[in-house]
Amino acid sequence: MRLAALALCTALFAGCATPDRDARLQPGVSGETEVIALYGQPVRTWPEADGGRTLEYSSQPMGRHSYMVRLATDGRLVRIKDGLSPAGRARIEPGMTPEQVSRILGRERSRVFFRLSGEDVWDWTIEPDQTGYGMRFNVHFKDGVVVRTTQSMVFPSRLFPGLDD
Repeated sequence: MRLAALALCTALFAGCATPDRDARLQPGVSGETEVIALYGQPVRTWPEADGGRTLEYSSQPMGRHSYMVRLATDGRLVRIKDGLSPAGRARIEPGMTPEQVSRILGRERSRVFFRLSGEDVWDWTIEPDQTGYGMRFNVHFKDGVVVRTTQSMVFPSRLFPGLDD
């Protein structure tokens, strides 16, 4: 299982070998079998209201992307979006449920409950900003709904250099 996850991460990080930039995948032409042959089994499969499905290829906890591969009812590729892109993150709004957030951003890196504030905070590793430091996108839930989002910087560790990503 770990070997399969490592292989998927390697494929997702290899140059242009990401689902959203793979010239071998063509909307309306490519099908589910081609996607799975190229990128392996998805982390999760989400059913859609119209009978189609979305295949989730999240690279968390260490990766910075979460590709959502939307398939039509006949299994043909409709589109591929990176849920962790700035546009994907901007879709997260107060009042959303954890499932709604997961359907957009994919599987989270971690969850932490803060007893004093009553907030359950989920985070995702995202692309670094202009400083070059690692970044996390945080979604704060309270009473089962989003109350706000934040971003946090991940500063390098002096004790364990190289383990801060």
